[in-house]
Order: sequence, then C-alpha cells, then structure tokens
Amino acid sequence: MRLRHFLYLVFLTALSSCVTNNKYLYLQHRGDLKKKIHPPDSAVRGYDLVDFDYKVQVNDIISVRFQSLTAKEFDFFAQSNPQTNAQNVGQGASALLVGELVDEHGQIPLPVLGKVKVAGLSIFQIQDTIQKMADAYLESPIVKVRLLNYRATMLGEVAKEGSITFVNNRVSLLEAIGLAGGLSDLADRSNIKLIRQVGSKVEVHYVNILKEDFITSPYYYLHQNDVVVVPPLRQRPFRMYFGQNFSLIISSVSFLLVIYSIYHK
Repeated sequence: MRLRHFLYLVFLTALSSCVTNNKYLYLQHRGDLKKKIHPPDSAVRGYDLVDFDYKVQVNDIISVRFQSLTAKEFDFFAQSNPQTNAQNVGQGASALLVGELVDEHGQIPLPVLGKVKVAGLSIFQIQDTIQKMADAYLESPIVKVRLLNYRATMLGEVAKEGSITFVNNRVSLLEAIGLAGGLSDLADRSNIKLIRQVGSKVEVHYVNILKEDFITSPYYYLHQNDVVVVPPLRQRPFRMYFGQNFSLIISSVSFLLVIYSIYHK
C-alpha cells in the first residue's frame, strides 16, 4: 500500500516537471497551438514595427572611410585614414585600431575637419554631416560610416553565452537569440530580463517573447551594449538533477520498501 502511495507521489512530481508547448513556442497568437489551416499565400496578420534608428553614444567606435576622384597625393583624408591600411593590421585586430572612439564630449577627430560631433546622431546622419564637410575639400567624395562595436551580451539559458558583435545596427532580440544558438528547452521565454544603458542610467525591463504582439514592443530591437538574461523555468532543477537519476532513485526506494515490508510482517 505504501509503495502504491509512493509511486503515485512520484507520478505527480514527474507530471509537474513537464514543459508544455505554450511555454516553448515563440510569438504565439491565440489558437496557434490548435490544429488549424491558414489560407495559403496570404498575410494572416500585420503589425507596425516600432521606429528604431540607433543613435551613437559616448564610447562607441565608428569607422569613417573616404573615397573620391581626388588624386592620391592630394587626398589627405585617405592618406591619414587608419582604415586605408586596415588590411595590414591583421584580421583579429581590435576595432579601436581601425575606428574612431567617440570621446566624452560625443566627438571624433578627423583630419582637416577637426573634432566632429556624432553622439546623438544615427549612422546615416553622421554620414550626411561628414559628406557635406568633405564636399568642400574633395572632388565627388563618398563617405561611408559604420558602427564597429554594436554588440549585446547573452546570458542564462542560451546555447552559447557571451557577447555578440553585429554587422549592422538594427538587430532584433529574436535575431540575437538565433545568433546565440537559440534557447534551451528549460528557458523561461515569458520573463526575459533586458538590461539597457540609457545615458548615465541603467534600466531593467522584462519581455515576453511567447506572445506575438512582442513584435510591436519598444524592446523588439536591441540597443548597443544591451545585456539579455534568460532565466530557467521552475522545472529546471528536477529535469537537470533529479530527473537524470530518476530510475536509480526509484530502484533504490523500491528495494528499501521491499526490505522494510519483509522485516515488518
């Protein structure tokens, strides 16, 4: 009788450790977990994305490259530009060796032009600003500006913890999760912590990527230097530790109960 009660208790414990599909499927809309047929070749729903254009901040590293029809011997931008000889620095070189660090005043130094204010501007705004300056010195110049250290740090229940540097400055949280190898089966997708630096403050937000309307969230796109912490589900201790030795525990307890019943008849 006691063995039956014990097995019943074990069954309830195992049942409570199960992870259902509604805790696993990304961007759910009501009825997604039910079997239903959507009309082919048509948009089922539409969302307006939050307008996002990253603004450069202090301590960002940006690359500024100049190209023009001006003869090389007279093109002082190209002569003094560290990007010109970037191929000689080595593939693993730091971004600081081929880019300009935005100082505490939000400026970067450029030859002839001097200090140029870039903080608070988007990459395209910086490009247009420097383009207008270069027009006064070079023949048909082309200015290319890129952000070199646009990155986020992924921690917790992801396949690969660490910092990720992106090749563009518009990356969604879902893209970053994909680049980190995805989330584990035991990740709590409904309570992801997002730590974001805004000026001299650090803000903490929580997001739920199980819901489809997350697409319209102001935290859909990551900002430079965001930290994403993915917590585990409450089932994790059972699945990680108790569950691995479940059969051994059952066998041991069953053996002890048999011995106990023999000596207490």
